[in-house]
Amino acid sequence: MRRLGVDCGLGSPGGAGGGRCVVFNFGDSNSDTGSLPAAFGFYLGPPAGRRFFRRQTGRLYIDFIAEKLKISYLSPYMESSGSNFTSSANFAVAGAAVSEKSAIPLGTQVNQFLHFKNRTRELRPRGTGSMIRERDFRDAVYSIDIGQNDVTLAFLANLTLPDVERELAAAAARVGDAVRALHESGARKFWVYNTGPIGCLPQTLALRWRPRDELDAAGCLAVYNAAARSFNAELAAVCRRLGAEYDGATVVCTDMYGVKYELFADHGRYGFERPLMACCGHGGPPYNYANLKTCGQPTATACPEGERHVVWDGVHYTEDANAIVAAKILSGDFSTPRTKLEALCN
Repeated sequence: MRRLGVDCGLGSPGGAGGGRCVVFNFGDSNSDTGSLPAAFGFYLGPPAGRRFFRRQTGRLYIDFIAEKLKISYLSPYMESSGSNFTSSANFAVAGAAVSEKSAIPLGTQVNQFLHFKNRTRELRPRGTGSMIRERDFRDAVYSIDIGQNDVTLAFLANLTLPDVERELAAAAARVGDAVRALHESGARKFWVYNTGPIGCLPQTLALRWRPRDELDAAGCLAVYNAAARSFNAELAAVCRRLGAEYDGATVVCTDMYGVKYELFADHGRYGFERPLMACCGHGGPPYNYANLKTCGQPTATACPEGERHVVWDGVHYTEDANAIVAAKILSGDFSTPRTKLEALCN
């Protein structure tokens, strides 16, 4: 997919410039930079296979953000070989949820961070380990992007809509618990994303939509998006309470739903074609997504080079879309309180 780093005014990775910005990230596949294959031993094959995998995933929005902050790309916590934890560590894992029903839930990721911090303290006097200083842990930005899989899990459990909303309210509260645990360990700067419009994903539309189900004006599955907005409303309330509770801490809630929904609802403005159709998949229009024939399988094919899509494989966004998502996040226009992420690094 065509890269948009220059078009969006994003820089290139490098040193921290005039200041030192440290980022710790928690979440799911939307920001997982490699923990899943490291955790479960996926073999990506010879160099040609690894190049295909990289083209398949492209740069995530968090990669573009790292470029703008002029720090190295966030190394996955579970990948020990070749990782660089001097300015960041990424605890996000594909498939993760706030719920304990997922393989590596948010609470486990927080515990992994606490272990990482304790080991850093033990190894620093020996001149080994990440060498992140105590003040770096204190001044770091702690970002959390999770919740999408909680929406899916709630619907897969065949719950009624009120029960789905109760499950998601509990998930939002547990995000607050994660922030409290990190605050207790010394964290003071939190950047919390709400969840995106899961009802617009080709996978959701292809597998979950039934003729009786309502589609919204953008063609997205309305009930899934309503559930995402319900989670987001609860999370916004959690962020407000945390902001009031912690004097001296910064808690920013960023509207990822608003950032991403624009790409579907106003796709022509951004030059995207067929926004609800996966670039890589099987079956053709309208969604190009078929179960067990997904991107990476022999039956799947990718859209022509130069054709611009919002979603790559039915679930994850293309590099073109991620560049725009990152630029919108960095603008601060979608954040409450209205704050730029770069400002937290000062």
